Amino acid sequence: MRSAFHLAYHVRDLDDSRRFYGGVLGCAEGRSTDTWVDFDFFGHQISLHLGEPFPVTNTGRVGDHLVPMPHLGLVLGLADWTTLADRLVAAGISFVIAPTRRFVGEPGEQATMFFLDPCGNPIEVKGFADLDKVFAS
Repeated sequence: MRSAFHLAYHVRDLDDSRRFYGGVLGCAEGRSTDTWVDFDFFGHQISLHLGEPFPVTNTGRVGDHLVPMPHLGLVLGLADWTTLADRLVAAGISFVIAPTRRFVGEPGEQATMFFLDPCGNPIEVKGFADLDKVFAS
């Protein structure tokens, strides 16, 4: 069964978030009030509510990296991942982990990148040449 997820989390500024999620990431805005806004996050629904974001620590060990925890993640096909990576680089986004490949030649080989939204919420985007290999072990 495949379905879309819904995730709601805090941001400090809705205008900055609109510019980032709508302008930089290219996500379509949905419903909103003066305290929250929904976005179509690559086919999934995220709801950004005014408040203090989760505390984040770099404690998730993946290969040689410590990654921000917790974080929102997204899996794309490799062509879409490359397009998004190019868009983020062109926008001057500062990466926690710059676009790179990991687990090369192993099950689960993937492209990945980590970056923060304007409120410090970490986002990871993975790219797979074959989406049927997302859960390969």
